[in-house]
Amino acid sequence: MSIDLFDTASLLSEEELMVKENVSRFVRENVKPIIQEHFEQHRFPSDLIQPIAELGLLGSSIEGYECAGMNATSYGLICQELERGDSGIRSFVSVQSSLVMYPIYTYGSHEQKEKWLPRLAKAESIGCFGLTESHGGSDPSNMKTHAKKDGDDWIINGSKMWITNGSIADVALIWAMTDEGIRGFIVETSSKGFVANKIENKFSLRASITSELFLDNVRVSNDSVLPNVIGLKGPLSCLTQARYGISWGVIGAAEDCLEQLLEYTDSRILFDRALSENQSIQIRLADMQRKIVMASLLSIRLGQLKDKNQMNPTQVSLAKWNNVRMALDIARDCRDMLGGSGISAEYVPIRHMLNLESVITYEGTETIHQLTVGRNLTGKSAF
Repeated sequence: MSIDLFDTASLLSEEELMVKENVSRFVRENVKPIIQEHFEQHRFPSDLIQPIAELGLLGSSIEGYECAGMNATSYGLICQELERGDSGIRSFVSVQSSLVMYPIYTYGSHEQKEKWLPRLAKAESIGCFGLTESHGGSDPSNMKTHAKKDGDDWIINGSKMWITNGSIADVALIWAMTDEGIRGFIVETSSKGFVANKIENKFSLRASITSELFLDNVRVSNDSVLPNVIGLKGPLSCLTQARYGISWGVIGAAEDCLEQLLEYTDSRILFDRALSENQSIQIRLADMQRKIVMASLLSIRLGQLKDKNQMNPTQVSLAKWNNVRMALDIARDCRDMLGGSGISAEYVPIRHMLNLESVITYEGTETIHQLTVGRNLTGKSAF
């Protein structure tokens, strides 16, 4: 049975449909068979990195530099199908593409682009994005990491928290306060004074690597500075790109939960009939379908706007807020409707639910996005 009630697939081009099917097949064949074990063992499936790169999924929207040059809708579909497998897989691609390759492509020098983008596209180098600090959270302007000029070099000191890919990264995009304002630095993780510690004992995103970064008098050359951006505009524009992908990705997690629940309610017999024959069950299933359809149409429209260079950050905030809340509510409800089986790792909703508890927080909490939309409506900032 199809859960695409409004035939949203017909809104996609042949190329976009091909991207969706290729990534869907990859997830079915390579992610789903192994992801439960990796989640349980708190281990990132690093063997998938090279196949992901070979599919052209890293920096997929970038033109040139050995990148695929796909449109924004295709990137959204990539995120949707990857998150159908696991939020941790989509997070890996989001960070590499939107938070590392995007700022180098948008704000980097010609030499920086030539050096790093092909390597990152082919996964010869792995990147991470160093913005969040333990005391800062939703207030990135309260940045303690700082960089000081020292002749032709810069000396960076500080720390970053909750950094995806941190302990496997070859290069870190570090945002630091300078006398000129916040600047972005391309820092090789082999640099003296750079340390990345993996964060253990997570109950969420267990198949993803999350780290804390420490920079103790890390010296980088002036060639490492992103030359074409100063201030919060740089990191915030990167977050807009990542949030766009998230708004698509979580739809895949919600669909995965609903599809498994439909199978379960059809086969589970209670009081001499299938669960799916009960009105209360059908009402809850219908509500999930309603939410997924609305989220899908929202993301498709957002992709159309992005492809026409008409997307703005407030639209992305609304989509991220709406769609992650949708997916988390569905995952929780599916977990409940599975009864005792809902807490078993044999079923996907509890894994998606635990992951989405992080996704609703990172890249801007729900409250931050609500206030962004409120500011747009009223013209007044309540931050």
